[in-house]
Order: sequence, then C-alpha cells, then structure tokens
Amino acid sequence: MDHLPAIPMIRALVIVFAATAPSWAVFAAEPGGAKSPTQFRVYFGTYTRGISRGIYACEMNAATGELSSPRLVAEVRNPSFLAFHPRLPRIYGVSELWQTDGPDRGAVTAFAIDDSSGDLHELNQEASGGAGPCHLAVSPGGRCLVAANYGSGSVAVLPLDDEGRLRQRSCLISHEGSGPNEARQKGPHTHQTIFSPDGRILLVPDLGIDKIVLYRLDEANGLLTAWDPPAVGVPPGSGPRHCAYHPSGKFLYAVNELASTVSVFACAGEVPERLIQTISTLPPEFEGKNTTAEIEVHPSGRFVYASNRGHDSIAAFAVDSSTGRLTEIGRFPSGGKTPRNFSIAPGGRFILSANQDTDNVVVLEIDPKTGELRQTNVSIQVGAPVCVVYRAIRG
Repeated sequence: MDHLPAIPMIRALVIVFAATAPSWAVFAAEPGGAKSPTQFRVYFGTYTRGISRGIYACEMNAATGELSSPRLVAEVRNPSFLAFHPRLPRIYGVSELWQTDGPDRGAVTAFAIDDSSGDLHELNQEASGGAGPCHLAVSPGGRCLVAANYGSGSVAVLPLDDEGRLRQRSCLISHEGSGPNEARQKGPHTHQTIFSPDGRILLVPDLGIDKIVLYRLDEANGLLTAWDPPAVGVPPGSGPRHCAYHPSGKFLYAVNELASTVSVFACAGEVPERLIQTISTLPPEFEGKNTTAEIEVHPSGRFVYASNRGHDSIAAFAVDSSTGRLTEIGRFPSGGKTPRNFSIAPGGRFILSANQDTDNVVVLEIDPKTGELRQTNVSIQVGAPVCVVYRAIRG
C-alpha cells in the first residue's frame, strides 16, 4: 500500500521504556519515576551550498511536534554528519571535502555546546585522513571518534582528550575490494560508523564492496582490530549504506543504497551472523531512478523506516518480534525532494524528514498502532539538510 498524494511543505539519545508502560509512550521513563524532557534542541548538518552556511539548530516540542525557526549556530564547510559526546557538552561534525590534504581536505571539527543558547564554539579541527568523510561516531567511553571516509574507502580513529578536543589520528584502515556496479563500486566506499548497543563492536558498512565490516576498538590506544568474523555480506551490487539495531540487539537492519532494499541479519550477542531477509523499499510498479539513504528502528521495536531518494518517500515496515523479519506497511511522502536523512524524535511520536534538494525539514507523525506516517503541516527551511540529531533542553 502506498501513500503518495501531494502534501504541504514540512544517536544521539537513548529512549528507555518502563517495563510496565505500553508499547507506545510519549515520554520515556527515567530513574526515580521522573519523566524525560519534552523540549529538545535539534541540530542539522548540511551541505554548504545555496542558502546553507553550516550547522543550524531549532527547538522542538517532542510531545506536539512543534518546531521553532532554525538559526545558524556554527559556520563550517559541509558539516554533513554530526555526533554528540556521550558525557560532555560537545558535538562533532565531519567536513565532507574531497582532498586528503590542503585547504579542501576532509576533516572533523569539535565544538563546545552552549546549552543556554544552543550556540556552538569551535574547539579544534583535525584531518580525517581521507577524502569525503561522510559519517562519524564517538565511542561509548568518550575517548575516541571514528570517521568513515567515503571517497577513500577508509575508517579513521581520532582520540579525544579529557575536554573533548580532537587529537591527531591514531589509526587509519583502508578497505579493499570492489563490487559489480561499475559506476559506483570500482573500489571501497565506507559510509557509516556505528557501535553495537553494548559498545563492543564497531560496524562500518562499505557501499563499494557489499560488506558490513566489523572491528574491535581499543579505546586506550585508539586502535582498530578485525572482529571474528571480520565482515558480513549483502547480495552483490546492493551497496550497504547505513545500519540500525533492533532494541533487543537480536537483529540488525542494513539499508542498501544501490539496490533500494533492506537486509535483515540475525545477531548472536549483537554480532550480525546470518542474513535472513532482503526486502525492497519500493513499490513493484516504480520504474524511475532511486537510491536509499537512511534507516531507523522505532524505539518500541515494532517498526523499521527507510528513506527513498527518487521516489521521495519513507518506506515503513512492521517487525516480527520473534524472527526480526519485515512486512511492508507502505511508503509515505517525505514532504520534499531527496530525503537524505530522517530521524525519529525522542518519545517516538514524530519523524523529522530532511529533504536535501528542497531545503526543508518536515515533521511527520507516526501512528502508534500501525506505524503509518501522517502529515502534520509543520515544516521549516534548512538549506540542503543531511543530518538530524537531538539534545535535551533541561531546567
């Protein structure tokens, strides 16, 4: 079933559900029975072209879906992906530039967050060691940052000091191999760095070689070593881009950019071991060009969402809780063109869809029973948005 009429224009945080709470909840339970905040500051990574000049921020009411007008909080080139420090008021952004050295080198920048205003203040910048860094993650212990260099097909480790500043690169591993898509898979293209929920495993989906490469991170020394097994594969030519774990840790979902599919892996101890399903994100009748971009699992564990660029929709799937397999729910308009990124808001009621080529971020409401997405008519203008992350506003 598809839902694509014209509509009006419109990790971060761990959401914990109380054992006695229903599967749908606006608020997450916190220690002592307190409710989690409903007010969040949303930061947007962008490509700095057209009207965009860097990182933008707005305020969001996660109970109502309301957004304030966005404003520029840091001027920096192509901060296409952002990640928070797990303890310190710090945020990091890649500069997705296409040289390994010189003024146009790929880099990572560290910022201090002024939580009273939301403004960002640059601390320092370090080279990522490769071209086109497109994703990054901070280790659970907060001692290292790991970045994926898409253009060079490499993964870099940058240690962090006690204040959250970047230190010079301590490790750089270049992947090897290719895939059957001659236009896109002549060599490796790392596209994401993500840690397993328990923090033991670093997963690096590589679009160019059709593998999700697995590492162990030595945080004390900033070094990566291969996991056993060192990788899991998707069908040839799929081009894995991003991954997301089920809240149980039993299943891993990978969105495949080139094939417009989602691959489902069964995990043992959060280690993806067995490919159990691959399902299309597109309707059978679609004949245009499409690539997928982002994937997220709803905090309830009941739904999985993936974005289509070309079909300009977000595909929704229902999860079989016993097997992890997916069943199609439908495809819903992203509210603009080229949904490069989207993110489920804290509390699980809304999705923010970042539409790169229409310079807008759209709020969609999630039906708690069916997983379907509903238009809300809430939209803000952000130039070439490509990343959405949330930070709670307290006090």
